[in-house]
Amino acid sequence: MNDRNFDDPQIEQRKLDHLRLCAEDEVEYRTKTTLLEDVELLHDSLPELSVSEVDLTVKVFQKTLSAPLLITGMTGGAEQAREINRTLASVAQEMNIAFGVGSQRAILKDPALADTYKVRDIAPDILLLGNIGAVQAAAMTTAQAEDLVGGIGADALCVHLNPGQELMQPEGDRDFRGCLDGISRLVDELSVPVIAKETGCGLSPRTLQRLAKHGIEWVDTSGAGGTTWIGVEALRTPEEERDLGTLFWEWGVPTAASVVYAQRAGMRTIASGGLRSGLDAAKAIALGAELAGMALPWLKAAFGGGEDAALQTGQRLVNALRTACVLTGSKDLQELKNAPRVIGARLERWTAV
Repeated sequence: MNDRNFDDPQIEQRKLDHLRLCAEDEVEYRTKTTLLEDVELLHDSLPELSVSEVDLTVKVFQKTLSAPLLITGMTGGAEQAREINRTLASVAQEMNIAFGVGSQRAILKDPALADTYKVRDIAPDILLLGNIGAVQAAAMTTAQAEDLVGGIGADALCVHLNPGQELMQPEGDRDFRGCLDGISRLVDELSVPVIAKETGCGLSPRTLQRLAKHGIEWVDTSGAGGTTWIGVEALRTPEEERDLGTLFWEWGVPTAASVVYAQRAGMRTIASGGLRSGLDAAKAIALGAELAGMALPWLKAAFGGGEDAALQTGQRLVNALRTACVLTGSKDLQELKNAPRVIGARLERWTAV
């Protein structure tokens, strides 16, 4: 075990910086998009469906969700992060959708911070995803990973891949050797499923092939087109030191392309990265994803209006997803995956790789 990967005295302040910047600043890609706009679902004028008939349920990791939605992992490790996690977990419980916590790395530095990730007392039934970085996964023992999972009662563990973000942090990791073996070991030894998750830069065919070869079955695309964590880290640095972050601001694989690549690799897929509506979710599921993950819309709602605003956000997402099903003549998610669609030239170019 390499303890230097756990020694990060600035982690609590960084968590607060991330929350503030995402909630209040312009942290999204400026020109690159998710390419979900290049997916057009064909309209069905005779759907022969009632809205009430549409079945949005999906079974993931032995839990049946009322809709294929995930509030993706954002935060933890600070008191304000605790409030956000508990607010959004409560909404997930009420809506019976999935919820993930942010990186639990802070617990490795200070076990007392574990409380900022705990939500089971208010969300006993949700599908709950833990979260740790690939560099930390490679450095820790399986027993330590079990403690992270068990400490919050998680149903699965996301191992996030974020070399782009780390390279922009003055205090970030610079050595990414051993990450694949670390993930593979956890897949073999951990008591819960492991999800390989990107953090805003998407997944390429080469990455997916290597993950699949090492036994990873689940991925979260977290593609380009939404929040850029390279950009977030650039905004955290002094203005005179932002050149590198500005240069790589648009770096990454668009979300829609990442979903297509994941399907070709035979992976079970959570589509995230720039999804902003129930229609985006419908398009991602039509491309083959099993869950649609979002972070920024939920964070902004909770940050600005608390639980009520976050619940309204969720209700709008479900309503739009259900509407997309009716307008494509899809009575359930499997039919939505088979719904006719038109793929635009830009996405075709990306998926020709």
